[in-house]
Amino acid sequence: MRITEIFHSIQGESTYAGEPCVFVRLTGCPLRCTWCDTAYAFHEGQEMSLADVMTAVKSYGCRLVEVTGGEPLAQSQTIELIESLCETGYKVLVETSGAIDISPVDRRAQIILDVKCPGSGMTERMWWPNLAQLTAKDEVKFVVAGRSDYDWAVGIIERYGLTGLCPVLMSPVFETLEPRQLAEWILRDRLPIRFQLQLHKFIWAPDARGV
Repeated sequence: MRITEIFHSIQGESTYAGEPCVFVRLTGCPLRCTWCDTAYAFHEGQEMSLADVMTAVKSYGCRLVEVTGGEPLAQSQTIELIESLCETGYKVLVETSGAIDISPVDRRAQIILDVKCPGSGMTERMWWPNLAQLTAKDEVKFVVAGRSDYDWAVGIIERYGLTGLCPVLMSPVFETLEPRQLAEWILRDRLPIRFQLQLHKFIWAPDARGV
């Protein structure tokens, strides 16, 4: 499989925000979100065997692992990687764009599904049946670029009953939407979700890699 980077950092998002985590970033993505902050993962990286990836992950001595991208599920070998990590006893998070069917993913892993708001330019690429496959241990994430994205996201949350299904997270596009503005919308609407920021962009430089 082609790997862009494997690194040990502080989890910047999700309900595990703040925890040490090993990230396995796979190369390639069929989407081109307008606000993408990991475009370097579209083409960079090197070929690694499953055994080499597992060895690299083990070297950090951390039990929380996130498989991400790019879009990790765009590579067929990712399914075997996730299964191997689960078999080895890791707590596995899989961050996916929602554009690819999640049904083959080992259900011991925790899906973090990024629902693409209109501001991303990729809403039409969503595979909506994915939402019906989520369970209470999974998470749904909305990255919001402005008020129209927020209103759209609220509609999706209500339509699919997401707050009664699993944790729902919402974050502003970095340096595009003022965090306080999004927080005020959530509070005004009494929206029962989790507001989040990308912690790693405040700890390190926003464009830093390997963090």
